[in-house]
Amino acid sequence: MNKFFRSFTFRLTLWYALIFCLSAWVAFAVFYFLIDAEIEKRTDEALRRQVDEIERIYQLQGIDAAVSIARIQAEAAGEKRAFFRMFYRTGVVFASANLSRWNRTAMNRAAIRALLAGKRHFLETQRLEDNSGTVLVRVIYRRLGREIVLQWGLCLEQEQALLASFRRVFIAVMAFVLASALAVGGFMARRAMSGVERIGRTARRITENDLDARVPVGRRADEIDELAITINQMLDRIQSLVSNIRRMNDSIAHDLRSPITRIRGLAEITLARADRMRPERKREVLEDFVRMAEDTIQECDRLLEMISTMLTISRTESGIDPPERRPVDLARMVERACELFLPVAEDGGIELRFESAGDEFVVRGDERMLQRMVANLLDNALKYTPPGGKVVVSLDEKTPEMVVLSVTDTGYGIEACHLPHIFERFYRGDQSRGSIGAGLGLSLALAVAKAHGGRIEVESAPGKGSTFRVLLPRA
Repeated sequence: MNKFFRSFTFRLTLWYALIFCLSAWVAFAVFYFLIDAEIEKRTDEALRRQVDEIERIYQLQGIDAAVSIARIQAEAAGEKRAFFRMFYRTGVVFASANLSRWNRTAMNRAAIRALLAGKRHFLETQRLEDNSGTVLVRVIYRRLGREIVLQWGLCLEQEQALLASFRRVFIAVMAFVLASALAVGGFMARRAMSGVERIGRTARRITENDLDARVPVGRRADEIDELAITINQMLDRIQSLVSNIRRMNDSIAHDLRSPITRIRGLAEITLARADRMRPERKREVLEDFVRMAEDTIQECDRLLEMISTMLTISRTESGIDPPERRPVDLARMVERACELFLPVAEDGGIELRFESAGDEFVVRGDERMLQRMVANLLDNALKYTPPGGKVVVSLDEKTPEMVVLSVTDTGYGIEACHLPHIFERFYRGDQSRGSIGAGLGLSLALAVAKAHGGRIEVESAPGKGSTFRVLLPRA
């Protein structure tokens, strides 16, 4: 029971019932006051008609006729229903109905002053205590001539009984409404929370290492179903990231093991040779140690470069190091990169050419990161193009808002089965397994392109070469 009272379903049911009952109470109050106002309005109209008729009799036939008609009307209404008084402006009563019930009703001096000041009539409600309890009396004052004031009162006992009956009926109805609201609210809360329960069950399964679990999606296409679809997409993304992390860990272990094994092997060989050498061959031993140190430094530099590239990719993809947004002349930057890689291309017997469809190719971004992206693409193109091949770097515009940097080579090409994976970290196709590298160049290039609001497209055919297109938004 304690768990049930703390549950969101119970609170939602309680809130629904409270809001529903509060709305019903507000509706009751509005109707109650409207009925009360309508009763008062009709009572005031009846009082005005009574005193208007007495005033006309007074004007036509005098005070005796007015007193006579007032008594007749009071008796017709009933002694417990209506009464009247006629008194002088000084407060002296000279005519009245049977006041056995009404002797406690007051003559309001403020009403007399208002009539003497020129007001046509004055209305008020008085409370009268009798054997049946508190009774409300609606009273009207009207001035007859210069010296006489008429006070006519009408008991509101019947109207009070009507309102009391309305209140009793409302309380009974409210009890039924509250029970219905709790029942309907509980049903609606359970129905609304059923989707959340599905999500909770799936979360518990995932907590138990069932990463393949997904939230069942209903057919109503409501907010819960949309949430379930979003959570399933998130779970797909998480599963993909976990799989990538596992593959990356395997690749890291493999790529770190190879250089560390080489470093250890060099050290063992050098020490073994040093132990077998005679003292007079110390110079050769020293040369072996120097070569071992040089190889060790080279392998350590390779490890440090791989770790640095991994950190750069991770920080760029996560948005920890957002690129600077400064104008960068892409044409000039790519031309300088081609000039730097030209000696490498000439040594490999490869033709490297830069082509530009214009001079204005300015993007907003981090020039250092864009240089690394271009360098990685050029390095890959030259690495996998055989002697006698050609690498063409070109700049063009796909649309007035988008710049296209293309790197086309006539190299070995990429098989279709490898194309979906070439941007994954440490992924290396068949052609790249024998070359030096960690498989991070294209991953870094894609991370830089995405960080600048762009993307990379690839076209390749085995034996014919590849084309990498980088699409970047123009400044």
